[in-house]
Amino acid sequence: MSIFGTKKSSSKQEQSASRRSNARIRHARQTKLMDGRAHEIIHAPWFSEKALVVTEKGVYTFAVPMRATKAEIAGAIKEIYKVEPRKIRIVNLPGKKKSLRTRRGEGQRAARRKAYVYLNKGDTIQFA
Repeated sequence: MSIFGTKKSSSKQEQSASRRSNARIRHARQTKLMDGRAHEIIHAPWFSEKALVVTEKGVYTFAVPMRATKAEIAGAIKEIYKVEPRKIRIVNLPGKKKSLRTRRGEGQRAARRKAYVYLNKGDTIQFA
């Protein structure tokens, strides 16, 4: 048998096919929230062009407070929308500097934070 042979073992192919078919559903870490706290964690859905494009792939975007953690966000999504998130990613957006249209110079807009919530295949969130 040569070292760089092109013939592959059929048992390896069968094992990799069985792994793909038995793909387990993943869940993000969650924390149990006190009553009414979930709506403090999830401020609102984030509607932008990019956010609407990735919604087709099962990724939903939400505005969240600066102190919110991934586990708190996952727990709030489960409580409000009754779906289990697979993964959470958080992005901090810095405040922009804007001129004040007077001689006073520049002001700064507030910094914001958004969370990308990845769902398992087949799960969706309806914004009614």
